[in-house]
Amino acid sequence: MEGYDVTLAVDAADGLRKLNKARFDVVLLDLMLPDRSGMDVLADIRAKDQETPIIMLTAYGSVEVAVNAIKAGANDYFSKPWDNEKLLIEIETMIAKTRLESENTQLKRALKQRYSFPNIVGKSERMLRVLDLVSQVAPSRATILLTGETGTGKEVIAKAIHSNSPRAERAFVAVNSGSLPPELLESTLFGHVKGAFTSAYASQKGYFEIADGGTIFFDEIGNVGPETQSKLLRVIQEREFMPLGSTEIVKVDVRIIAATNEDLRKLVEEGRFREDLYYRLNVINIALPPLRERKSDIPLLIDHFFQKYGRENEKFLDAAGKAKLRFAPEAMQLLIEHSWPGNVRELENAVERAVVLAADEVVPMEVLPDGVLHSGGVRIRRDEGGRLPTDASLFEVVADFERLKIIEALEASNWSQTDAAEMLHIPLSTLNQKIKRLDIQVKRRGA
Repeated sequence: MEGYDVTLAVDAADGLRKLNKARFDVVLLDLMLPDRSGMDVLADIRAKDQETPIIMLTAYGSVEVAVNAIKAGANDYFSKPWDNEKLLIEIETMIAKTRLESENTQLKRALKQRYSFPNIVGKSERMLRVLDLVSQVAPSRATILLTGETGTGKEVIAKAIHSNSPRAERAFVAVNSGSLPPELLESTLFGHVKGAFTSAYASQKGYFEIADGGTIFFDEIGNVGPETQSKLLRVIQEREFMPLGSTEIVKVDVRIIAATNEDLRKLVEEGRFREDLYYRLNVINIALPPLRERKSDIPLLIDHFFQKYGRENEKFLDAAGKAKLRFAPEAMQLLIEHSWPGNVRELENAVERAVVLAADEVVPMEVLPDGVLHSGGVRIRRDEGGRLPTDASLFEVVADFERLKIIEALEASNWSQTDAAEMLHIPLSTLNQKIKRLDIQVKRRGA
């Protein structure tokens, strides 16, 4: 009569069978059942289900029985004859509590899925701080300024902010601010009406209108000209603009994320960037670290790109479809020591090249790009006594030992690189690369 859908069970076996087939909001369990004790049934239910509320009912009410039932996992206990109003209130309370807990669990699961960054790889402290900031700002509508060197992943971060925001279902529009001339950039951003200029044979929506309700990302915002800067400022302030050749105002709800590898503050001081626009864009600044400052992420990134390009090229995959490729130790050492002026983008290109050129699961050093192979060599620090400092990294220690062994082999072979390579059991080409990388000054034979 209270509107609940009730399922009846005649005994313990019937009840357990029905519990196995369906999910219930509340279980009313009698202590005395025809075939088994209600306490035994309670134990059976709790062995499989810790969440469903259970109310024990019995005509044999006592404090001891009640305590034992609660200890065994019952949520409450009613003695016959019970107060029906109180029982109905208890049922309603338990259902409401269960549903609230279920909603909270689903919310936490959704948040965990929502604030996931499948295309961002990194566990270094610098990157974890960036991701924490992304998680905080994503739900807001605040304008974001991403700063960092070319190749640090500014567009990837912009997409992560968008995909973890309430705007995720709407458009993400990326604009390369530096690749378009001013007149074409304005038409691209704000659209135009038919006849607005010579080649405007039909009206066309601009990126702002396309991104309405979503996010627009300006890459290299520092390259935007003064006139376009003025119009951008108006859009940010008023959330409206006028297409080229039109007299009608178009209102939009667009989140703006801008990125630059330049010092915008310096451009403001030089008069090349509007100060008011700078402050409008720089509401929240997220600075992306260069790869050389997050070297602990390099092995993770390499593995990520091996998986990506291994699948794309269908090379060296295991039964589960995962790439089996790995770099030889000396190649990995070079990759970690490299300064990566092109940052993650340069590393990605190097790994893709390795996948394409790999003839075996272990990728040799020779496959690496020349920029990595000839990147200036390893600089080994020494104290005044000519010893490695106590804070020397593992790579410095290994490089120092490697350097000494190569010099020993060269001296023993009278500086014949061919003979030294044989003594070290490595290919001559590998020895040549190591000599360059370790900055070893090769003497003339017999000198």
